Amino acid sequence: MSEPILVQRDGAVLVLSNNNPRARNALTPEFFSALPALLTQAQTDPGIGTIVLTGVGSSFCAGGDLHRLAQRRTMAPEVRRANIESLHDMIRAIQNCSKPVIAAVEGAAAGAGLSIAMACDMLVAARDASFSVAYVKVGLTPDAGATAFLSEFVSRQVLTELCLTGERISGERMHTLGAVNRLVDTGDALSTAISLAASIARGPQRAMARIKHLSRHASWATLEEQLELEAQYMSQSLGDDEAAEGIGAFFDKRSANYSALRHSADKTPCL
Repeated sequence: MSEPILVQRDGAVLVLSNNNPRARNALTPEFFSALPALLTQAQTDPGIGTIVLTGVGSSFCAGGDLHRLAQRRTMAPEVRRANIESLHDMIRAIQNCSKPVIAAVEGAAAGAGLSIAMACDMLVAARDASFSVAYVKVGLTPDAGATAFLSEFVSRQVLTELCLTGERISGERMHTLGAVNRLVDTGDALSTAISLAASIARGPQRAMARIKHLSRHASWATLEEQLELEAQYMSQSLGDDEAAEGIGAFFDKRSANYSALRHSADKTPCL
């Protein structure tokens, strides 16, 4: 059996590719377990600054495998729930990874595939990529955080329509909604994502981990909660060697060099 995820390094960028192209990169139990493990490894590698998540072939991810889902109908409810939790643990692993994760989307990102793309910290998409909450078309309801992620960008009415119709949204429309950071021509999503990731990877890793957590926390926190978290992280960052290098570089009129300050994950903020 082929590896569920292809792993490549491009300098400080780790590229993880869903490797199930015959099924349009539909999700498998092997993928559920492999992705969190690879993200955990990436956090312990000081040479990795950012991660790009993509799919092999012409699709990002078609979501759940309907053959597997059909088999689960006969399972006990608690077993079905356990399977869903393994999917949700994977989403949590993307969100909780201390290093920035960028999705590179070509073709379809359907069902849980949409959730995986939107769980990432940034999203690069081809203009003709398609995003859909397709569950209703097979009598199912959304999972993997689809409704949570979409609600950050659209009104309740639009969210309800997308979920009730399973309508496909183009990469262009997702960009208009603010959910896509870079809109590119077909075939350019991965190279653009790697370029963006390489630029970010040169930054201060511990400060970036704190920034990632602040950005994720901001969508649901109260102002007071966010002010408190910002105060905690600013205080920590001011005492960090990264700040000494960054501020020193500013006064010296040179580019900051954080490479010598890379530490293992035990020094990286836990999100």
